[in-house]
Amino acid sequence: MGSHTRRLTAAGLAAATAMAVVAACGASSNGSGSGSDGNTISLWTHNAGNAGEYKAVQQIVKDFNASQSTYKVKIQAFPQESYNDSVVAAASAKKLPCILDSDGPNVPNWAWGGYLAPLDLTGSQTPLSDQLPSTVGTYRGKTYTFGLYDVALTMFARKSVLEANKIRIPTIDKPWTKQEFESALATLKASGKFTYPLEMGTGGTGEWWPYAYSPQLQSFGGDLIDRSQYKTADKALNGPQAVAWGTWFHSLVTHGYMAQKSGASPNNDFLNGKSAIEWDGSWDAATNAAKLGSDLAILPPVDLGKGPKIGGASWQWGMSATCSNKAGAQAYLKFSRQTKYFVDMAKAAGTIPATAAAAAQIPGYQPGGPYTFFTQEARKFAVVRPVTPAYPFISSVFEKTAKDILAGADPKNALDQAVQQINTNLKTNSYYTG
Repeated sequence: MGSHTRRLTAAGLAAATAMAVVAACGASSNGSGSGSDGNTISLWTHNAGNAGEYKAVQQIVKDFNASQSTYKVKIQAFPQESYNDSVVAAASAKKLPCILDSDGPNVPNWAWGGYLAPLDLTGSQTPLSDQLPSTVGTYRGKTYTFGLYDVALTMFARKSVLEANKIRIPTIDKPWTKQEFESALATLKASGKFTYPLEMGTGGTGEWWPYAYSPQLQSFGGDLIDRSQYKTADKALNGPQAVAWGTWFHSLVTHGYMAQKSGASPNNDFLNGKSAIEWDGSWDAATNAAKLGSDLAILPPVDLGKGPKIGGASWQWGMSATCSNKAGAQAYLKFSRQTKYFVDMAKAAGTIPATAAAAAQIPGYQPGGPYTFFTQEARKFAVVRPVTPAYPFISSVFEKTAKDILAGADPKNALDQAVQQINTNLKTNSYYTG
């Protein structure tokens, strides 16, 4: 693809925002548009608002810069909320940095768009084969990114609440069935002790919606797109199994099991006893364990018919296609693949370490530790979001559709409309085959 960059399928930026970002990009790269100035290599991260992760990134950069005298990596951090838009604007102006992080599901889109270059990570301390599969970003058989950690969806509850209501505590090997789950919710609602028996974070926005709820669609037997060729969403997103998911999803609201739109802090609501079961992520495990101690129950996803499912892939590191110093960028990326950095990043983010060697050094993730549950989930239940450049568009369509269904839209009509929009996007972009 060379340096040609296609327009991404996500919504365009407001002109003022784009111009401001491009101006900043030009200033940070001295107008080179190559992500490097001599042997100074620029690195962008979304971690401006994540103090722990940002500190870990800073340490890797500091260590790399001290380890040799040929290259110097310079960091620019962005708030997560504006990061993707900043990348889109910079790519349009050919002002991308050499090194950047990407949310895993966006990798195919960024690779197709000419934003990312394939990586050669031979000689790294950690082989790619040692990583959780969901932490490696590939497209058309090439590796474009890798992550130092992943996250896992899970359910949290109090053991004492489940036991008091004679509800079986599910396990990885024997999760709740759909019938068991619905029976548990009915029992908990009847107890009258909770505002809602279930907290599913329905007040969230953006990527949370496909990350949190498309695995449930997949557990019903549907999907966001037909993955055999990635050329249609028909039958996958609007077939009988998908419609059954939509009907069930809405029923959680009509039965009074969960809020149509949850509060600003779902995890706090769970810890404060407003809900009995929370659909959340591994990132809140340590907080919940600190508050509930041995009463905390970490539960697998429900088997809604076609096996339990959770989302896979989190933030990952790659190299821009326009980087003029690819040797330096890859030297840094290889350097960052030391076990100690997998450990540091997972600790800082409160997430699943991407390798077994790193897990062995993190309390809770060591063999027999309580958080090995999440690693098992990631290996056994994780489904990466569709590996297609169309994904950002699919994500936005699914978010709106799922919200409409919760608000009372007819599931079949809503899903049919979503399929029509996705298929039009696929056709307009020649099915992303170019």
